[in-house]
Order: sequence, then C-alpha cells, then structure tokens
Amino acid sequence: MGPATPLRRRTRARPATARVQDVRGGGGDDDDIRCEACGSGESAAELLLCDGCDRGLHIFCLRPILPRVPAGDWFCPSCASPSPHSKRSQVAKKPKQFPLVQTKIVDFFKIQRGPAAAAESSEGKKRKRKAGGIRLVSKKKRKLLPFNPSDDPARRLRQMASLATALTATGAVFSNELTYVPGMAPRSANRAALESGGMQVLPKEDVETLNLCKRMMARGEWPPLLVVYDPIEGFTVEADRFIKDLTIITEYVGDVDYLTRREHDDGDSMMTLLSAATPSRSLVICPDKRSNIARFINGINNHTPDGRKKQNLKCVRFDVDSECRVLLVANRDISKGERLYYDYNGSEHEYPTHHFV
Repeated sequence: MGPATPLRRRTRARPATARVQDVRGGGGDDDDIRCEACGSGESAAELLLCDGCDRGLHIFCLRPILPRVPAGDWFCPSCASPSPHSKRSQVAKKPKQFPLVQTKIVDFFKIQRGPAAAAESSEGKKRKRKAGGIRLVSKKKRKLLPFNPSDDPARRLRQMASLATALTATGAVFSNELTYVPGMAPRSANRAALESGGMQVLPKEDVETLNLCKRMMARGEWPPLLVVYDPIEGFTVEADRFIKDLTIITEYVGDVDYLTRREHDDGDSMMTLLSAATPSRSLVICPDKRSNIARFINGINNHTPDGRKKQNLKCVRFDVDSECRVLLVANRDISKGERLYYDYNGSEHEYPTHHFV
C-alpha cells in the first residue's frame, strides 16, 4: 500500500526525570531502592520513585505498563487520585462502564437522528447491494473497503458504549475529524505538498470509501470494534466480527499542532501527520482531548518475532484533497475476538516497545 507507516511518536526520547536520576546516583544508596512489585533494584533507568510516598516501581512492572519514564511528577497506584487528566490515572483499576442507554450513547457521539439519516442509510444499503453484484478486483490495484457494521443494533450500542467508557476514563471527548484549535497549527498548515519526499495520493474511489465510512458512523452504523480494558496493556481494541483485509478501520484524529511545540509534551499518543523538509512545518496529531477509537489501538513489540506477528493493521499517511490524513487499514483478514495491533515505529525506531506484550 505504498510508503512506510508514520511514526506514532507519543513523545520523543528525553533525559530521565530527576526522580529517576535520584535512583541512579546522588540521592542515596542504590541498594536501598527496589521495585515494590518485583523486588529488584536492577534496570535503574526504568525504576520510578513515587512523588507521594518515595516507593519505587519499574515502568514495566506497572499495570498497565508505562512505555517510557513520564516527565514531571508521578504517583504510584496507592497514592493515585481519580483525576483522568494526570499521570496518577495510570492505575490497574477497571474503569467505570458507560451506561448502556441508547439516548446517552446517541448524545455522547452526536449520532444523526431523523428521516434524513434513515433515508441516507437506506440508500447506502442499496448502493452497497448494487456494487456487490459485480466483483472485479485488479491484481495491480487493490481498493480499500468500507467497514461492515454489526447487524444487531444492540451489539452496535455495546461497541459504542465501550469506546465511550475509554474516552470518559481518559478525559477525552469524541471526535471523528482532525481538529484545528486557536493557538495551535491552523488548517492552512496541513499541506501534503510540504511532505519531505512526497506523499501518496489517496485514489478518488478510496476517498469515496473513506467518506462513506464517516457517513455511516455519523448515523450510528459503527465499525465492529470493542474497546476492552486489559490489566497489562490498558485500553485495547478487538474485532467484534470478522474484518476483511484492506478494510478501513478508522482515521487517526485529534488536535493538529506543530511538532516543535510538542517535542517535550508528555502525551502518550501523538502521531506524525506531516513530516516536512523544514522541521518547523512538521505537524503531529494530539488525541489527548479529542479523539476516536484509533487512540486505543495498541502497538506491536518490535523486538520479538511473536510481537511482530501480531500486526494486523497498517498505518498509512495519504494526501486527501491536498491535506495529510492518517488511516489505519487491515493488512490481513482479522478474526472475531482478535486484538488489533500496528507498528508504532514504521521505519523510525523512536518509540520504545520492548516491554510491550
């Protein structure tokens, strides 16, 4: 499907925080500082000290694990507060489930209601049936496919409620589009022509497929995905029905900002949007305040064969109407119940994945 996947930066590598430096030297006897979970004092560079009680915990012994040492203050699960906006939220506590109530879910996701949405849904089904009558697939050019929503409306409600649970727990609101906030990068800065080395253009028919997926979601025809909470991985996403190879899973969305403003940001889910030849023009997507299900899809462990085998999605940047967009697309058939994974690093290995399961 073209060029390598973009870098899911989350954050660039940075020097360890003062709390970790205290562990390695200058703050006392190294032998006295051990991980409360495993009892070991090894891997000092990855051993955190709680700013509340001074107890130590390895980032890979936390549940869920932390991929890197966080910037600033950090609190262990025992000292953690319930605030979803701070690093104190990194606790192994199962999140409160969003109410499985249709009106609340419809309002949360701002689902379209009324005869217009119903008519569009009916027309969309007619178009899909008509298109299904002829299956001509070029071996040279493989077309992207729209997701196939679950047939059961109750099942779709459960899928939406699972995402609402994750968004609420992380203090974010739902958005299915890139957002341009005053004080951050303007929409005019998102120019695919600035991409260093060029960016592949999404074919017109694939753009139509992407737009169809957006319209389906707007009227409540949801991708067959569930967000589940794993005590080790944290929030993660699994297929709720069979998904065919080349299916559009979702677009990666959030607030768009300049990379230079976010190089030392402690957000853990930043995604490259534009890698410009002039670094000051490079853009990232920041989904910490506004996001969709893409934020909760986990990465593979690049360092183990079993980890690499888990990859079932590909993350690709496209030129769509002269703007950069990031899509997550199935790169093989995915079975019901299988968790979704993609490579956070692509060809650049800045994101630490050696502790990923």
